[in-house]
Amino acid sequence: MTADDLQIRRAEKADADAVFALAREFGLTFRPEREAFDSALPELLANEDALLLAAVVNGRVQGYLLGFVHLTLFANGPVAWVEEAMVGSGARRQGIGRGLLEEFEKWARSREAGYVAMATRRAPEFYHALGYEASATFFRKVLR
Repeated sequence: MTADDLQIRRAEKADADAVFALAREFGLTFRPEREAFDSALPELLANEDALLLAAVVNGRVQGYLLGFVHLTLFANGPVAWVEEAMVGSGARRQGIGRGLLEEFEKWARSREAGYVAMATRRAPEFYHALGYEASATFFRKVLR
């Protein structure tokens, strides 16, 4: 794959099947269900504080990133949060994740976000190489 083969763009309703398949690769506490996914997708696409990106290589979605910008009190304004980022297992180490994050960072800057953050235990070397640093411990409580 060359850089010319990779297109990072806003996801569209037509990307639903490919994004759903990628979301199922997370293998975490929750297993994405199609009905809930189909209900959430139009709302996310219409939400001006959310950005759902698709990484397309040769006409096929190979990765996606879902992130948000929201106001804070402590950071003197908005911050950006990457909620989900996934590159298909057969498409990793080709610049797709980097492209997704760089496009999200551009959008976050345009929204005057003070920083970009995410919670992940995967690929710390990848995030360090892009200038991210470990910042906090992540706590969660499952409610359902």
